Amino acid sequence: MEVRPRKVRRVVIPVAIVLVVVFTVAAVLLRNTPTGAYFRVSDQVSMAALGVLLACGALLLLRPRMRAGLDGIEVRNIVGTRLFEWDDVLAISFPDGASWARLELADDEYAPVMAIQSSDGASAVQAMRDLRELRRQVDAVRGGEQQESQRESQSGGDDAAAARSDQDEQG
Repeated sequence: MEVRPRKVRRVVIPVAIVLVVVFTVAAVLLRNTPTGAYFRVSDQVSMAALGVLLACGALLLLRPRMRAGLDGIEVRNIVGTRLFEWDDVLAISFPDGASWARLELADDEYAPVMAIQSSDGASAVQAMRDLRELRRQVDAVRGGEQQESQRESQSGGDDAAAARSDQDEQG
């Protein structure tokens, strides 16, 4: 399962384009100002580069992503990426008034999941439902594995007890 914010894409890409265009036009027109200030080519290049840097900063808002599978949840926000195993995640919540979802961790800590944003509306609700369903499936699989390992350890204990009783009969 992979989730990315949707509405942010529709806003950030045009904003980044506008930033580059506005700063490039300003850089071209910068040389011909009636203020009496003298701008050099380096000033024009700097102005265009500033527009590119601001656009790149805006495009960082497209970076959030969440991938979830049987191994755990990988959360990539604007700055970093973290992998959480399901055992570390106590709950998945979307608090009232919050902009994005979060993973509830041990010791009253939480990790923001910026990929599931309230501005996405119904797709955010569906992403939360899918993520919670995946959590239930993982718990069911792990519960089955634990029961199986308990049965194996119990049957192993029964075999050992039977072997001891056989040795007692022979001795």
